[in-house]
Amino acid sequence: MSIKPLKIGSLTVEKPIIQGGMGVGISLGNLAGAVAKEGGIGIISSAQIGYREPDFDKDPLAANLRAIRKEYEKARKIAPEGVIGFNIMVALKHYEEYVQAAVETGADIIISGAGLPTELPKLVGDAGTMLAPIVSTGRSAGVILKFWDRKYNRVPDLLVIEGPKAGGHLGFTREQLTDYLEEETADYDEEIGKIIAVVREYEERYGKKIPVALAGGIENREQAQHAFALGADAIQVATRFVTTEECDADIRYKEAYLKAKEEDIVIVKSPVGMPGRAILNDFMKKVNAGEKIPHSPCHGCLRNCEPAKIPYCITDSLIHAAKGEVEDALLFCGAYACRAEKLETVREVMDSLL
Repeated sequence: MSIKPLKIGSLTVEKPIIQGGMGVGISLGNLAGAVAKEGGIGIISSAQIGYREPDFDKDPLAANLRAIRKEYEKARKIAPEGVIGFNIMVALKHYEEYVQAAVETGADIIISGAGLPTELPKLVGDAGTMLAPIVSTGRSAGVILKFWDRKYNRVPDLLVIEGPKAGGHLGFTREQLTDYLEEETADYDEEIGKIIAVVREYEERYGKKIPVALAGGIENREQAQHAFALGADAIQVATRFVTTEECDADIRYKEAYLKAKEEDIVIVKSPVGMPGRAILNDFMKKVNAGEKIPHSPCHGCLRNCEPAKIPYCITDSLIHAAKGEVEDALLFCGAYACRAEKLETVREVMDSLL
């Protein structure tokens, strides 16, 4: 199968690989820059991106806004001509400020999920930043495309389809995950077809191509080719990039992937009620047993979080992960994290996918 460059509006991407955003602190400027340098799209996660800033505890918003610029500049220095963007979750408090900061700093693209980014076109305006919502079902694709069409008279520049084998927070109910994973890939392939059919309808209406990227459980060339055969124009890959030399995470986080067995990878419940996928460690065993984990003062990460009621703090647990404090951490991962056998370079990972 011949692989074509990915065209997103005015952008041309040599290799149709998007490195998925991973927060807190897993995909920052170093990883994003390395992927962009190799001809893919490097994505910086904005989630609590300023956790290493000296004033993060006192003023997390200011720390995060400052770090958005710092990490972008780091990535841009590595890949002066590369395509570099941000993943910004709709569920974040101060979502609007983070979007505006990413645009002002020069982001080529913003990928946005964990909720439907209904206001994203308004926030970006005519800045020229490419916009890519994340969807998981035909219904959610229909909702966001219809909303943008009616309210803004526009369509996304790229649509990311995130499947049930992705890592981190997932756009499915626990019941849907059970159904899809028991049926393996065939059932979700049908859902992908429904999403692409919705996209084709709006392509026809607007007379322009809306490229689609498929994400979730893509870890080798065979799976990438399957994604392209389904009609995807690109793949989004995250887990494979964790065990790279260039990944921004602590080596102990990377080693947790290398040590994980298939039975260690489980569906977990986030403090905000969303299901996710992570490695079962001592921390998660305590959570599953009903233990309430003490947490630091609130850093204002998610809109719908009530600190007094949560079983654990997602900011604390993800910062522990990024710092390599793995037994006190929420270790988000994709379905095939256990297949990682060694540390690789970004180039080696990308070559193995296409």
